[in-house]
Amino acid sequence: MASTPADTLKQAGLRRTPTRVAALTRVEEQGRPLTHAELLADSALAGVDAITLYRTLATLEGARLAHRVVGLDGVWRYCAQPRDAAGCPANHVHFWCSACGAMACLLDQPMPRVSVPAGVQVHARYFLVHGRCAACAS
Repeated sequence: MASTPADTLKQAGLRRTPTRVAALTRVEEQGRPLTHAELLADSALAGVDAITLYRTLATLEGARLAHRVVGLDGVWRYCAQPRDAAGCPANHVHFWCSACGAMACLLDQPMPRVSVPAGVQVHARYFLVHGRCAACAS
């Protein structure tokens, strides 16, 4: 049986508040990074104020259930943190359209190898590819 967002929150040791459940549900269902404004406009989050949503997203980020990605436009977007076969947070590539601002998670793309200095602790790796999406390119 598939795990629900409420189950995921419980497994992460977080309280299952309606706002957390709704925000995690939306970022998991969309399959693409969502802006704060897109989440605020979602009917499932009706009545949630902007500050509460920012705090909720920060909590989900801290628990590694979601992550923030920034396009070259400087806008923060949030997407669900995919898991590998062992259930560990998986790194992935994002695509950002510089024409329309659309962003997508490219889960099937391998992450490039990057060497980091000795002693550095890496918590996650994200890679942003930018260009024009198929709709804008035509």
